[in-house]
Amino acid sequence: MGGIPKRMKALVAYGIGDYRLEMDYETPICGDDDIIIKTEGCGICAGDLKCEQGIRRFWGDEEQKAYVEPPFIPGHEFVGRVVLAGKNVKEYQIGERLVADQIVPCGECRFCKKGLYSLCQPHNVFGFKSKLNGGMAEYVRYPKTAVLHRVPDDMPLKDALLIEPYSCSKHAVDRAKITSEDVVVLSGAGTLGLGMVTYMRTKNPKKLIVLDLLEKRLEKACQFGADVVLNPAKENVVQKILEMTDGYGCDVYIEASGNPVSVEQGLNIIIKQGRFVEFSVFSGPSTVDWSIIGDEKELDILGVHLSPWCFDYVIEKIMLGELNTDGIISGLFQLEDWEKAFMRATGKDGDFKIAFTF
Repeated sequence: MGGIPKRMKALVAYGIGDYRLEMDYETPICGDDDIIIKTEGCGICAGDLKCEQGIRRFWGDEEQKAYVEPPFIPGHEFVGRVVLAGKNVKEYQIGERLVADQIVPCGECRFCKKGLYSLCQPHNVFGFKSKLNGGMAEYVRYPKTAVLHRVPDDMPLKDALLIEPYSCSKHAVDRAKITSEDVVVLSGAGTLGLGMVTYMRTKNPKKLIVLDLLEKRLEKACQFGADVVLNPAKENVVQKILEMTDGYGCDVYIEASGNPVSVEQGLNIIIKQGRFVEFSVFSGPSTVDWSIIGDEKELDILGVHLSPWCFDYVIEKIMLGELNTDGIISGLFQLEDWEKAFMRATGKDGDFKIAFTF
């Protein structure tokens, strides 16, 4: 194993609600084309929480095939340093600090060949497959087709842990094609929503309105550049936004809350021929009147998945201070405290991003 231990500490998922801290799990083996990193830290994504809770999107049911392949080590928001490299690896050296796109594209399917690697048909993402374990472990294997990016040595870990989520935020905003003439409404000001806020400020929209149920998140949205913040639990946001826009509605609505109510709310807020961007992963189906989308408003519905071609931009702009990261990592935990960390990551106590350090 080239001087690294044969066994390691890892959080391992065996089934729905069956996550176990293993102190003696097998360290990944480095093949000729592989890289092994020593993990510095790994963030907890909302997808990790929903997977642990057992939603059908991950575990399947009688109608839908399971996506996960246990046992697996969760985590796709991780950064680390190279400790082993296979004999065919020429580009990266021992000690380099790396982060990877969440998805490991096959390089062979129709999407990969068109450059749409985030839509890769086999669709293997770190942290959900036994063959592609994630970052909630001391060591992680990067296979040959992993999409790797160098992380500056002087980037603080709390910033480095935001590279993956902020890259997702950037892709969502890019899909919206925001201009300086647009009134934009963002529903959801968690970590990813705040990443959208700080990136949207570079687009200089006519007005940026942020919605959330938690006042702490709305305060942070203001700090990050929102023009107006509204709490749907305290006021009629549909009425307010229609009043702000002379009864027409917003030009862009970005749904980043994961709450089905937010979808219907957005359809009521958005202008005719507006752009509705759906970002969230939902715990279950969301039902709306599709006549609004077609016959009533002729909307553009834009889905968002992962963060293709975004990592290098985000790394550069975080280092330049042009993307605000202040206070987003609100708790760092050891893997031994994973249950407490997962609970904090729900945001119920007002946290933004929770992560593990090693």
